[in-house]
Amino acid sequence: VSPCRATCRTGPALYAGAFFFGVRATVILLAAPRHLCKVLAQYKNQIAASYHLTVSQKLDEMMMSKVEEKLNEIGVTIPDAPTPAANYLPFTITGDLVFVSGQVPFVDGKLQITGTVGIDASVEDAQGQARICAINLLAQLKVACGGDLDRVNQVVKLGAFVASANDFHSQPTVVNAASDLMVEAFGDAGRHARFAVGSNALPLGCLVEIDGIFEIQ
Repeated sequence: VSPCRATCRTGPALYAGAFFFGVRATVILLAAPRHLCKVLAQYKNQIAASYHLTVSQKLDEMMMSKVEEKLNEIGVTIPDAPTPAANYLPFTITGDLVFVSGQVPFVDGKLQITGTVGIDASVEDAQGQARICAINLLAQLKVACGGDLDRVNQVVKLGAFVASANDFHSQPTVVNAASDLMVEAFGDAGRHARFAVGSNALPLGCLVEIDGIFEIQ
């Protein structure tokens, strides 16, 4: 594919030849002012930038896994994988298993809610945070799968911690929000073993932290 190119000449007539990715567009302007050359060059650059953006979007759509397409249909977008907050790896791979480190409910690098379920936050608040943890698990898993979540054979196990008041005992209800997302993403392959326990405090004051084990192709 040839890069965009425009040439202009001054004089009684101006010839502007533009080659946009193999399509030739010729504009002949009689008695055109000199500054029009700059205008045409800017217009050419805008068209080229728009074309490249469209191509990039189409490539992303073509490369999207069926799992991501399914998630998009329910309004879930896989973000860039969060950076580890301390001295550990976001995941390790041994054989056909991926062990994803505990994910907290970061959205754009920030926690939306902090505190303790049963004191500072409701069950519904915690369920929303658990769902975000699950999305961040999928973000790390996507990296481990080279960008293709269709390589996932099985969600093997989730381990969840919920920052809980002493009299709060509905941790399984909270973590169901993460488990439900796995089933929505992978169908029967998303059904997994699990633990969900309470904790008096979690890192950075988050409500929920969840790790996961996954089998991949």
